[in-house]
Amino acid sequence: MAMPVMLRRYTVDELDDFPDDGNRYELLDGVLFVSPSPGLPHQIVATSLAAILRTFLQSEPRVFVAAPGVVQVRPGVRMEPDILMGTLPSTGTGWDNVSERWLAVEVSGVGSRIVDRDYKRDGYLEVGVKEVWLVDLKAERIYVSRPGPAKDIPHDVDLTWRSPGGRELQIDVAALFRGVPTDR
Repeated sequence: MAMPVMLRRYTVDELDDFPDDGNRYELLDGVLFVSPSPGLPHQIVATSLAAILRTFLQSEPRVFVAAPGVVQVRPGVRMEPDILMGTLPSTGTGWDNVSERWLAVEVSGVGSRIVDRDYKRDGYLEVGVKEVWLVDLKAERIYVSRPGPAKDIPHDVDLTWRSPGGRELQIDVAALFRGVPTDR
């Protein structure tokens, strides 16, 4: 007879007491996910994409691009996307005060691909992030998901993103990966 696995549930407050040991500790519905520090290819792609997004949005008031960012909903959700874009809170400076999150981006290597796709993507959408990009280093592709049935729409040449203000950004997906060292 199979026995159910009982997982310990954590809170954001408990997570604050975890050691600063270089690992990324995240919660989704109280379930703990632990990731090692990202590698060089991951950081090159994440930094390049964050710069593209920040440059495009620099004229938009009250908009932020954080790399990494934090999506926090107490008591049991704290996820750290590689890039988070949204509207600055009208009061307070903590991640709890951010209520409008436009985009969460996860750059997925071998070690994080399954967690990013099978858990975090849906977690972001469930707490109100309007769009999620999974940047797959191995496939050199960006998968776009929004609320609703269509998930993981692949983009390997161009990606068009529309800001809440209606402006369009064209991203050359192939150029994003060009020259990135790989051992994938």
